[in-house]
Amino acid sequence: MNGGDEVVAAPAGPPQPLEWKFSQVFGERTAGEEVQEVDIISAIEFDKSGDYLATGDRGGRVVLFERTDSKDHGDSRRDLERMDYPITRHPEFRYKTEFQSHEPEFDYLKSLEIEEKINKIRWCQTANSALFLLSTNDKTIKFWKVQEKKVKKVSDYNLDPSKAVGNGSIASSSNSSCTKPCLANGGSLDRLNSNLGLELSLPPGGIPSLRLPVVTSQETSLVARCRRVYAHAHDYHINSISNNSDGETFISADDLRINLWNLEISNQSFNIVDVKPANMEDLTEVITSAEFHPTHCNMLAYSSSKGSIRLIDLRQSALCDSHAKLFEEQEAPGSRSFFTEIIASISDIKFGKDGRHILSRDYMTLKLWDINMDSGPVETFQVHEYLRPKLCDLYENDSIFDKFECCLSGDGLRVATGSYSNLFRVFGCSQGSTEAMTLEASKNPMRRQVQTPSRPARSLSSSITRVVRRGAESPGVDANGNSFDFTTKLLHLAWHPSENSIACAAANSLYMYYA
Repeated sequence: MNGGDEVVAAPAGPPQPLEWKFSQVFGERTAGEEVQEVDIISAIEFDKSGDYLATGDRGGRVVLFERTDSKDHGDSRRDLERMDYPITRHPEFRYKTEFQSHEPEFDYLKSLEIEEKINKIRWCQTANSALFLLSTNDKTIKFWKVQEKKVKKVSDYNLDPSKAVGNGSIASSSNSSCTKPCLANGGSLDRLNSNLGLELSLPPGGIPSLRLPVVTSQETSLVARCRRVYAHAHDYHINSISNNSDGETFISADDLRINLWNLEISNQSFNIVDVKPANMEDLTEVITSAEFHPTHCNMLAYSSSKGSIRLIDLRQSALCDSHAKLFEEQEAPGSRSFFTEIIASISDIKFGKDGRHILSRDYMTLKLWDINMDSGPVETFQVHEYLRPKLCDLYENDSIFDKFECCLSGDGLRVATGSYSNLFRVFGCSQGSTEAMTLEASKNPMRRQVQTPSRPARSLSSSITRVVRRGAESPGVDANGNSFDFTTKLLHLAWHPSENSIACAAANSLYMYYA
């Protein structure tokens, strides 16, 4: 109390942990149903507005979903209040359309099969109610335009079908008894030979009326058209594409190079990062992910298989051989093992919406970096520490090379990533937050959730109980009751840009949750 009439507010603490609820599932499997390889989802992306969601699969298809709750009930608060409709309604989506983005190809020069699998999808700016997006497989990037087209049909003809000849010319009294050879469309061959003379013969009394064919729009259909193809620019597999905030350019990255493209020009790109050594035997690291800064069109970050992140400024030079900043964590002395470099490899990086923070995912942890502090991460979250004793098994079955994605909430207060047994983790990253949740991609996401310890730096997997998964072998269980089923992994997920809503892929199923 200050002066008897003012109350000094206490400093706000960290936000309360969210309670996640199931919203929707698309492509849910029935008991015992086999999953086709081509149906497994390989990419998920919300657009900037959050009104559209795109998924790509291993069969080269892109599926679009459209938000329905905001469209059906008005976008403004006033509209919702007038309709006495709850404002806190969670996002709901419906299937919009799908199209075949990529087909399997064969590189005859290198005797190499090119899979149709969609590696990444990125939304571009909308224009004239049309949707634009980029999709890529291992070698080729495509720019798609998806737009509603009205299907027009001719509903009324100016002819009597019984008197139609050829393609619809009327057989009038002047030529119905014509014995001269006629063309398929009813024209006279003599007239054609006489240089298309305009000799006409009208019926007695003339034509009483002329009715033109009437064209009506019966229905609308969504049409996806490939506007441009950006090909033949990568010798290695493309792992990332990212739009620039200028709305005109984007980057594509493979293991050794990052190229800069203009959306309007498909036959030319500029190589801006090249880590390929003169002698390939000297190669020590590869590029694993790359992303543009959300607001500064001259800055981008890329990660490496050695666990480092480099921030580069395109204004420094045409070929960005040197980095503006390097973010890496020094390994603790005496902690090095055979697996150290493998599990240090970063599989995904994402900028926060504010552009101040970068989230990175390596095999065991999530790390949050402040671009103004390159001495180390500001937060480290243990995703599945209980798997550390199992690294030998993970190496034997190649699971240790799985590439998990990560995402940040629109407000920057939380981060999320996937794990095995179709689990995903959500951590609070605001100061003082102890939020750390283990959720399952099912209709009951909280069924494995119990009260978790106070800091995400510890293993939080003790809350995971053994569950026999439908359509798969029983997952292994260690001495502490932690389950792990390496055959079911949740690699891909995305956070809605403005609401606490997460979309994640479990094999061929798309699950959506809200809080």
